[in-house]
Amino acid sequence: MFPGKAQLEGTSRQGLVDSPRIVGSNGREEVIEGVVEDVLFRSDDGRFTVIRLASNGEGPGADRQTAVGDLGQIAPGENVRLVGRWTQHAVYGPRFRVTSFTPTIPSTEQGMMRYLGSGLIPGIGPALATRLVEQFGQDTLNVIATQSARLREVPGIGRQRAQSIAEAVRQRRVEAETMSFLHALGMGPATARDIVRKYGADAPHIVRDDPYIVAEQIRGIGFRTADRIAEALGIAGDDIRRVQGGVLHLVGKAVDEGHVFATRQQLHDGLEQLDVPSDALDEALLQLRARDLIVVEDEAVYPPPLYRAERLVADALAELANRPKMKQPVKTHDENLSDTQRSAVAASLETHLLVLTGGPGTGKTTTVRAIVQAHEALERRVALCAPTGRAAKRLSEAAGVEAKTIHRLLEWNPATGRFNRDQRMPIDAELILVDEASMLDIRLASQLLAAIPPSSTVVLVGDVDQLPPVGPGQPLRDLIASKICPTVRLHEVFRQAQESAIVRGAHAVLQGNMPDPTPTGTRGEGDLFLISANDPDTVIDRLVQVLKRMSVAYGFDPLADVQVMTPMRRGPLGTHKLNEVLQDVFNPEKQDTATPMAFRRGDKVMQLRNDYDKDVYNGDLGEVKQIEGGITYVVFDGREVQYKADDLDAISLAYACTIHKVQGSEFPAAVIVLHNAHFVLLNRALLYTALTRAKKLVVMVGDPKAMARAARNALSYETNSRLLGRLHALA
Repeated sequence: MFPGKAQLEGTSRQGLVDSPRIVGSNGREEVIEGVVEDVLFRSDDGRFTVIRLASNGEGPGADRQTAVGDLGQIAPGENVRLVGRWTQHAVYGPRFRVTSFTPTIPSTEQGMMRYLGSGLIPGIGPALATRLVEQFGQDTLNVIATQSARLREVPGIGRQRAQSIAEAVRQRRVEAETMSFLHALGMGPATARDIVRKYGADAPHIVRDDPYIVAEQIRGIGFRTADRIAEALGIAGDDIRRVQGGVLHLVGKAVDEGHVFATRQQLHDGLEQLDVPSDALDEALLQLRARDLIVVEDEAVYPPPLYRAERLVADALAELANRPKMKQPVKTHDENLSDTQRSAVAASLETHLLVLTGGPGTGKTTTVRAIVQAHEALERRVALCAPTGRAAKRLSEAAGVEAKTIHRLLEWNPATGRFNRDQRMPIDAELILVDEASMLDIRLASQLLAAIPPSSTVVLVGDVDQLPPVGPGQPLRDLIASKICPTVRLHEVFRQAQESAIVRGAHAVLQGNMPDPTPTGTRGEGDLFLISANDPDTVIDRLVQVLKRMSVAYGFDPLADVQVMTPMRRGPLGTHKLNEVLQDVFNPEKQDTATPMAFRRGDKVMQLRNDYDKDVYNGDLGEVKQIEGGITYVVFDGREVQYKADDLDAISLAYACTIHKVQGSEFPAAVIVLHNAHFVLLNRALLYTALTRAKKLVVMVGDPKAMARAARNALSYETNSRLLGRLHALA
């Protein structure tokens, strides 16, 4: 059920009500209003708060009521309107569990005194609040908001103080009215706060005008939610805004699935599945194009940033490939290099663009070190980088030269919201070597290539047999397929590497075969084991046992040294379930509280998206060091990053991660969980990527049939991209 138009139009007035009472009940959800007397408890992650509310209601507790839930940074003295249900706690008695809340503005003189004197309005304490209300009575808040000069009639208030008080009251009033409007549309506290944070006082107007655009700009609001909002606002099902919203949703969904664009046919079919009029597709595309929200190229419909990125990548790669060849002698040679490795070193000195690829044990690391030494011998400036922090650290150790993440190499500037390094100020290097280049998506590749200086050499090192990038596009694969630049493939597995069952197993998987594990029961030898279990609960039990045994038998820290991997986030053996179990086993709750806590001190966590301002990026692993005052402190590679309550959706527990999320990372040991519950995702690239994440030990836990299926399934990850065609056209 959605509120009718009359209810919506009345929301802003409801936000100005002060009387503390139970407003009504339908037998399920109730609404109570009152003043926050005290914050009894706030969880360290800020997502659970217990308050005492002064209310004249009829519910349990009468004039003093306890409310619990996600109440943000609610403070004593605030007037609030709470929506929720009464529950009975075995220890704490009746509690009102809040599903949404709205700050409200008081209308009675007593309420105004309490509100103004609560500390919420800077510059006003209890004494001054009393003098203000005595001076202006029930008009106090209106006088403050609309006639701030009159505040100087009260002794102790000057011009600057009056302006500051007026601005604070106006801001609180706008927030109350906006939150009330958004909650009336069924939005939860976190989503409503995100909307207010982005649009401010304009939020109601923007949401009314086009909820579908809001859905594309605010995380947590999908097309179906936008549909419900639109219905509540009276927007018809065949409204062109709804068709445009469907198109944007489908283009965004395609990008989330790794595509650079969506085709017209995909959009047509997708609109029909959404029950959106597909016969209005052309009109929707015309209007979205006119608003610069999409780029249409024949049958391809791009998000504008990805269209520009694809064009830039094509132009930059073609320019590098077409530059005249250099001819520089190799001044140093490692006598242990194979002929193919030597050819790679020579090629890096003769061309401006080179791809070096190969599987585990084929000598990529040795070749990279030789390339770097050859360029340094010619006194060429060298810059090494990789998409992830772990990959950059590994590259530094292998090459003997400092390597940075691509984001740090490009020098993000929070003040400008851009990278310092671009066409205007390129990277100061003559050799730029990128490891784990198979992880480059079209966006990151464009940002890097935009900063390549004239006449420099770019060497891309990667393994295209791994999973494709998490983001849209597959630039490395397209570049290799285009054949516009030399590609050196390392095939020979060196003798020392052949002794590793992990390396042998990875190459077996590439041939469609199951890895040949070390026999169970072998002690002190072997580095690849298989623990068979079919029932999901048994798999979890075996997983916990394996982690404990790895600690005892091999000395591995189950958290710092071992990474658990699984294909999916959801399901009986997804990351959500495994993280819940492993957190309780390896980092049990230290304090006895009756409240849920998402994170605990000592938790292993992962950053889920790029945050340039915090300088942490998708896939970075860290540890929660402390949680205090609503702030969660996480250490990434020795650097502390702070997360407020509203930022916590950017990190997740990482005792177990999806295999996609650990691309570019390498760990001393890994446990791979595979089961028929993962049926739709089981494929060769997935298993190969998982196996090659560990240096010393891999244990596969689960159903051998699922593992065999993964090895046999040579699924090709095809993505909508025109990069290959553009490269051919520019060659």
